[in-house]
Amino acid sequence: MSDTISWAQFCNIDMRTGTVVDVLDFPEARNPSYKLHIDFGDDIGIKKTSAQITDKYEKDELLGMQVVAVVNFPVKQIANFMSECLILGAVENNSVVLIKPQMKVPNGLKIS
Repeated sequence: MSDTISWAQFCNIDMRTGTVVDVLDFPEARNPSYKLHIDFGDDIGIKKTSAQITDKYEKDELLGMQVVAVVNFPVKQIANFMSECLILGAVENNSVVLIKPQMKVPNGLKIS
């Protein structure tokens, strides 16, 4: 188990619901990945991220999928791409299963 954090530290993590609106191949990435554009609603807008999920997900099944992501990380360069958020998933042996709402919800809802 990792170190515990305070409630205030947890509250600083801004996790939101969003809908994948575009999925592109990312051949420049070191590991097989997609470039995702995720719509987090009017207040946040569309943010980009990359995800190493090509072994479990096809591009067409990701399009329109609602996901959960951290939206308040600093921008990070991955190869020639600027990642603006971190999509969340459960990881087992470098294979990722995305975390998503059980039913359709508005984009931009805060996870708490």
